[in-house]
Amino acid sequence: MRIHWIISIFSYLAFIIWYTNLSGPLSPAEIDLVMERIDKGESTISKEDRSNFLEFLRNDDGGDFYMVNFLDVNENPPIMEKTGESASASDLLDYYMEYMYPELFIRASHPVFVGNVSASALDHIGAEETKEWDRTAIMRYRSIRDMLEIANNEIFSERHEYKINALIKTIAIPVSAPLFLDFRIVIFLFLLTLTLLVDKLRVRNKI
Repeated sequence: MRIHWIISIFSYLAFIIWYTNLSGPLSPAEIDLVMERIDKGESTISKEDRSNFLEFLRNDDGGDFYMVNFLDVNENPPIMEKTGESASASDLLDYYMEYMYPELFIRASHPVFVGNVSASALDHIGAEETKEWDRTAIMRYRSIRDMLEIANNEIFSERHEYKINALIKTIAIPVSAPLFLDFRIVIFLFLLTLTLLVDKLRVRNKI
């Protein structure tokens, strides 16, 4: 086998190992530990959302999922109690994400889509307070366990306050991973195309 095929195969295998959760779904013990933190007030999950979050954890299949976020930005965020300083919503969110991005990357989690809303909700039934939004974002998580590891860090708890102050309201909805967004397919097709192109160039150079 030619060396470029070997490089492509091993590169793809390395990507699969990094990008795929190989630890399986959450165990009952892990779920109990998470719920214990919520009951003690050591989590950003409110006690009102406890039952929904518990169902979310129990339905874990060990696979990746997407968090769909709707954000209503606060144009006049309050002064931070810890620092006594004021900052724009963008600065507060940037400071929050400064921790998030590296923690996401090492766990093969990343943004899939981020955009500004161009108009209020056009198809809207009920819940008038959820009609107005400023931004939307979709975040891919390798697994629920990875999301919990990020959220359990003390730095996240400290930075989460900045996110709260930057927003008037927000909604985060977990959804199962659709096939067309699977980067494992994208990377496979990219490496296959690149390797076949090298083959073609090698054949042409021999002619």
